[in-house]
Amino acid sequence: MFVLDTNVLSELRPGQPNASPSVRAWAASIPESQFFLSAVTVLEHEKGILQLERKTPPAGAALRAWFDAMRRAFEGRILPFTEDAAIRCARMHVPDPKSYRDSMIAATALAHGFTVVTRNVGDFAGTGVSLLNPWE
Repeated sequence: MFVLDTNVLSELRPGQPNASPSVRAWAASIPESQFFLSAVTVLEHEKGILQLERKTPPAGAALRAWFDAMRRAFEGRILPFTEDAAIRCARMHVPDPKSYRDSMIAATALAHGFTVVTRNVGDFAGTGVSLLNPWE
């Protein structure tokens, strides 16, 4: 099972310019039922869409329509940040603090025994989560 990081979900968006063929090929080789999102990824996308809606309303509206459809497609596969994940996440910050969002995604994946799929493997270094970079 795989937790898709924000950059992977964005890469898979239809019409994404210059989308990576390797990412798309990897995603096509896995049943969709094995893809999950962290609620933190929902937060990151929602924040970006809200900013785009303010700056460029037509582009924001298009991205909103895609993301709303994506959330419906992932219904039942959006993982919350739980108490177990919070305890795991806290341990990732001592003695060396990490990015909160990335560590929350990593902790959520660890709590479920899932692999994080991301281009930014360095952001997850030292968390103990299994990683897959479909760009490589």
